[in-house]
Amino acid sequence: MARLITGKINAMKRQMTKYIALLRGVNVGGSNKIVMSELKAAFEKKGFKNVSTYINSGNVIFESESDETVVKTACERLIKTNFGLKITVGIITASELNDALANAPDWWNKIPNAKHNAIFVIPPMTPSAVCAEAGGINPKYENIGYYGKVIFWSAPLITFSRTRWSKISKSSKAYNAITIRNANTVLKLAELIKR
Repeated sequence: MARLITGKINAMKRQMTKYIALLRGVNVGGSNKIVMSELKAAFEKKGFKNVSTYINSGNVIFESESDETVVKTACERLIKTNFGLKITVGIITASELNDALANAPDWWNKIPNAKHNAIFVIPPMTPSAVCAEAGGINPKYENIGYYGKVIFWSAPLITFSRTRWSKISKSSKAYNAITIRNANTVLKLAELIKR
């Protein structure tokens, strides 16, 4: 009986979690270049399972038994070791992404001729703190809402330059704690994590 209970406890400890690593500022404007096939190989060498990448902006889907804090540290170290880059990595579980998308605002990715982004907040920063740092929105030109670690932002293309959030980089504290993906990328990642 004791052996059976120990076996169940060990099995629970080894339960895999599906994660998405969102590398910040990779392959943008010719800086922080990382070849995705080499990144995939580095993740596999580190011991992560079922690794795949999606497009060149640094999106890695993988599984691990470790918790999120351990995974984030391991990802940032392997990038430093293998590529010589100090890159901040946002980590979100598959279930967190699914929950956020299930609770996305009704307007997100629905308004035609608009930019629809998902802004992933990297702890210890929180979405509410990012919003406070970035300042208020201009409701005439943009919509913002958040759920979990994800801030949903939409703005018509024609008035995009008038949005307050298009200038989020002016708040370095907020800007350094986020990584942004467009709606198409996020929805594709959501599709890939179901496989």
